[in-house]
Amino acid sequence: MTILSGSDVKHIATLASLKLKKGEPEKFWTQLTKVIDYFEELKEVETNITEPTSQTTGLQNVTRDDNVQSCLSQQDALSSSDKTYNNYFVVPIVLEEKDF
Repeated sequence: MTILSGSDVKHIATLASLKLKKGEPEKFWTQLTKVIDYFEELKEVETNITEPTSQTTGLQNVTRDDNVQSCLSQQDALSSSDKTYNNYFVVPIVLEEKDF
């Protein structure tokens, strides 16, 4: 069993930019411990006789041909937006400066 402390959980939450509410550190401690223990179990799986592979389905080139289709003009696309600037959509900020 992996030993994970409460401060480890808080540190992981900080790294993930999560703000934990009351009682959540204990809940996440339980869940994270189970995940880490599962990875420990996976370490025990015998893989020496398994051939390395990049895929397992045998399928190849499962794609479609690119076909040129009509699309909206820039003006038509922007016409449904509440806010535009210099022919671009204006959207709310989703990243904080610390994310850069």
